[in-house]
Amino acid sequence: MSEIRFPLPDVGEGLTEAEIVQWKVAPGDRIVLDQVFVEIETAKSLVELPSAYEGVVAELLVDEGSTVDVGTPILVIQTDASNGMNAAAPAGTPASAPAPAAAPASDAAELVADTAASIAADEGGAVLVGHGASGPAISRRRRHPVADGAHAHLGDAHVPPAPPAAPAVEAAPVAASAPRPSVESQIPVIAKPPIRKLAKDLGVDLTRVTPTGPIGDITRDDVIREATQASVFRNIQTPELPEGRETRIPVKGVRKAIASAMVQSAFTAPHVSVFADVDATRTMEFVKRLKASPDFAGVKVSPLLIMAKAMIWAVRRNPTVNAQWTDEEIIVKHFVNLGIAAATPRGLIVPNVKDAQNMSMVELAAALEQLTLTAREGKTQPAEMQHGTITITNIGVFGMDTGTPILNPGEVAIVALGTIKQKPWVVDGEVRPRYVTTIGGSFDHRVVDGDVASRFLADVAAIIEEPALLLE
Repeated sequence: MSEIRFPLPDVGEGLTEAEIVQWKVAPGDRIVLDQVFVEIETAKSLVELPSAYEGVVAELLVDEGSTVDVGTPILVIQTDASNGMNAAAPAGTPASAPAPAAAPASDAAELVADTAASIAADEGGAVLVGHGASGPAISRRRRHPVADGAHAHLGDAHVPPAPPAAPAVEAAPVAASAPRPSVESQIPVIAKPPIRKLAKDLGVDLTRVTPTGPIGDITRDDVIREATQASVFRNIQTPELPEGRETRIPVKGVRKAIASAMVQSAFTAPHVSVFADVDATRTMEFVKRLKASPDFAGVKVSPLLIMAKAMIWAVRRNPTVNAQWTDEEIIVKHFVNLGIAAATPRGLIVPNVKDAQNMSMVELAAALEQLTLTAREGKTQPAEMQHGTITITNIGVFGMDTGTPILNPGEVAIVALGTIKQKPWVVDGEVRPRYVTTIGGSFDHRVVDGDVASRFLADVAAIIEEPALLLE
């Protein structure tokens, strides 16, 4: 046996330190190649570290919550010298993964719903990403235990029809200590496999979601709504005051990086802001039509998508807003890495969609959704936040009308999208209810003059008022 002291690596951008957030292994655990063994927080994001060795964890050298320098040993791994560091564990040894636990017998409704969804996907040739155990997928069908003597084989190609509900309950042997299932648990959850995966990714319990689909099914918007209501950014209830007189939060990691960047931006770049009220009624109608389009099935569509397209269109007409200031020159970028300011439990980050100017509407919608989900999970990597050229901050999701956002360092323009709600609006001399929003932009006045800032924001507003302009 030999010991390897695993040092904290530099995960990118020359970062010098990181905080140990959560260990995924414990002393005595066997670890294999590329297995994630620890989650760390850098000044940029949460990062999962994979193992470069195989062996047994001998010791954890750093406690959770500690901040250590790059190069500091954090883990001791005992490797088997006879097999080599990278030898795969033989089958049947303790390294083999234990069999997953059987599904509870009382979870009959979920069993039926999941099995039906999996079989339907198999018949259509679809791959259910994120469903089932990890590793090589021989079959996507989920197998569930059945009562002794029963002849139903849910994983086989032929599935006999289920018996009537009442006889099935009497025939199924249930342990005396098992609780009787509630009425809610017996109601089947109707949701397509992609919706189930989305709910799993967001930590949403589908049994608590109110369905709004045409056949009583749960839609993507239903899951997103439930996730938003349950997130840390919504005050669902008023908590009691803590017992202590104060709470002290260490300034480190992402929060420390945010503070440094915002101070640098606010006191280096001279900000100027402009605002515009916009009739977004046609944008809301356009979003509704896109949601109903087969081309956008399974993709989240929101006014943010139209806003993103409007920004890209307006950049083409006002290229100097998509630039970078240096003391020697102004660098105008001929590509758009569109940043989306995302609030996460660990603070505000700005990942960006690379080369957004080359994407179709569907591709951009999918990219925005993936960016948002990754940010909420705290899994955004440093590379995803580098080289942004212009940013959107969507404060409308928090009910705000507008604001004066601070520039993302290295950029010269940022636009805030406010909430979209019905207001009285004059149309053809008559006051009518219309969906109205306010967009506000902040610009680096060293690069962007007032006339350019105004024309750019007016172009963005024009698309929000009439999305058909995107067709030109």
